[in-house]
Amino acid sequence: MTSRVDLKVGFRCNNLCKFCVQGDKRQKLPAKPVPELHKALEEGLATGATGVVVTGGEPTLHESIAEIARAARAMGYKDVQVQSNGRTFCYEKFCRKLIEAGVTEFSPSLHGSRPEIHDFLTGAPGSFLQTAAGIRNLKKLGARVITNSVITKSNARDLPELARLLVALGVDQFQFAFMHISGRAAQNKEWLVARHRVIEPWVKQALDVGKSAGVRCMTEAIPYCFMKGYEDCVAERIIPTTIIFDAETVIPDYTKSRISEGKAKGPACASCAHDCECEGPWREYPEAYGWDEFVPIAEVRR
Repeated sequence: MTSRVDLKVGFRCNNLCKFCVQGDKRQKLPAKPVPELHKALEEGLATGATGVVVTGGEPTLHESIAEIARAARAMGYKDVQVQSNGRTFCYEKFCRKLIEAGVTEFSPSLHGSRPEIHDFLTGAPGSFLQTAAGIRNLKKLGARVITNSVITKSNARDLPELARLLVALGVDQFQFAFMHISGRAAQNKEWLVARHRVIEPWVKQALDVGKSAGVRCMTEAIPYCFMKGYEDCVAERIIPTTIIFDAETVIPDYTKSRISEGKAKGPACASCAHDCECEGPWREYPEAYGWDEFVPIAEVRR
């Protein structure tokens, strides 16, 4: 039974992130019409889904974003999340409009503790100030905010400071996601991809900031062999079963496709104590850098 629908409403975006996995979809694909989105919501509901993540591209650029959220709640979806770069949330009136339409959770993205880091990665001058202001607006209105930050070579050392900023902004949860080397990210991989062993201490310091403040903090796409002592922060443990309505395809079970097609296991993984629960890295990473960094864990910490 499906728990959640991932609904991609279009691929327009007002950022040009250097790590974006969507490639040139923004040039090729128009926003999806509302009847098509309603049909997808109905299909998702029929599989048993109780939540929906409205995403893209930048979903808040879809002219019917509020109508989509309102329709989802009317159909019976309990949770409606908008996954966004967060820039349009700097307009408090727009935030109110989405909350009144039934959005229960917001997931903006912040990729650095300072404008020069975030704006460089997003390719959009001024985006840091807008997203940070957006988070403040949402918390002022009492909304639940879960942020996502993509780990790159350009922001890895800044992660502890970024965590401090997110705590100060009052977010309910933050997550650090290892870069998926696809789309524009693949084009920039030679200078943008961080190495797992190099980022490990910075990621853990950032998680310590969240833990000390009592803020839930997670990681995504970082295998267990780099998370010793922080296993409870591995997001794959709690990612719900999801059906994705993508550009022109439907992925009926993202967990299965993520493990069988997106991720990979190395020669030594079978001897790791976490082999059964660990999904491994995105397969493009070991294809580029090999398996030497991935050292099996001999025993599970209790």
